[in-house]
Amino acid sequence: MSVLSTSRTCSPPFVNERFPVALHGQIVLGIDTHKHTHVGVILDGLGRVSGALQFPATEAGTQRLLAWNQENGGAKIAGVEGTGSYGYPLTRALQLAGVTVLEVNRPDRANRRRRGKNDTVDAEAAARAVLSGQANAVPKDREGAVDALRALTMTRNSAVKATTQASNQIKALLVGSPERLRQQLTVKSLLQLATRCAELDPCSGMHTALRSLGRRWLLLHAEIVELDTQIRALVRDTIPTLVARPGIGIHSAAQLLITAGGNPTRLHSDAAFAALCGASPVQASSGQRQRHRLNRGGDRAANNALWAIANNRLIHDPATRAFAAKRRAQGDSRNEILRILKRYIARETFNLIISSLRPLVALAAAC
Repeated sequence: MSVLSTSRTCSPPFVNERFPVALHGQIVLGIDTHKHTHVGVILDGLGRVSGALQFPATEAGTQRLLAWNQENGGAKIAGVEGTGSYGYPLTRALQLAGVTVLEVNRPDRANRRRRGKNDTVDAEAAARAVLSGQANAVPKDREGAVDALRALTMTRNSAVKATTQASNQIKALLVGSPERLRQQLTVKSLLQLATRCAELDPCSGMHTALRSLGRRWLLLHAEIVELDTQIRALVRDTIPTLVARPGIGIHSAAQLLITAGGNPTRLHSDAAFAALCGASPVQASSGQRQRHRLNRGGDRAANNALWAIANNRLIHDPATRAFAAKRRAQGDSRNEILRILKRYIARETFNLIISSLRPLVALAAAC
């Protein structure tokens, strides 16, 4: 027996700790996804490129990929780049075909500068990320209530942004308007301001502009109210225990549910969820200096939801106010207290999300 064959026999197979599948000697598929076309690369059991395929980002193209995969040995595990955007339909099709999909981040910039970049190189890098164990994240499932909440929340956020823009334009126009018009539109709420602007007679360019902005604001406001009703119903039907906790509103709960996904069991602990929300400590030690810094990555919308919950509890929740008073006596600042609270809230909400969605996930798998 040669030295090479002996080393291969004695070396243990690679086992991904997050996903315990022995990858030594297995065929691996890597896919780089785009809007119109995808590129797939297959690595054989020795890690050599055995084939590459460019196929359209359609159902017919996905079927072509699956047939090509079977012709080249039938890889049972794939690394896909962009599983949450252009690669999401492809990811679902691969999972339904029995292929385990792992999420792959973009290639390292240093490697891209050194080796160059094209779709085939990126697809090969995705496959090698699976082989090396760097890719170990299970893609987020957006089916069911989570996908509906994501769409509704995105639409609501754009409507809120548009109402803010319209109200700011109304106020800017009023700065240089005649005093009589300003007095006529002096009110205490934006709703009253928009209503009075919408009722103006279009007798001049200023009046016409204010009338148009007022009607726009009222239309958007009605749209936001309708979207809020649907979001509230979905959240209460999906995870009622979350909004029952102090300080957690409908929109904060919806955002945390969107971030966790329809399969939150892919997150192995509350610490992983906190890291996903950018609310976990990160090692920043060097030499004799041992310290941590705040995680500045993660989903910033989820981080903002955690901040809103923590700030709400600091104002209204007696237990949280007592905790904050104790930490201030120990010398902690408000920002430090908020960081501690966000980490605690991430742990609390993760456990509530897991306990509420686990039966739904099991029911969907049984069906």
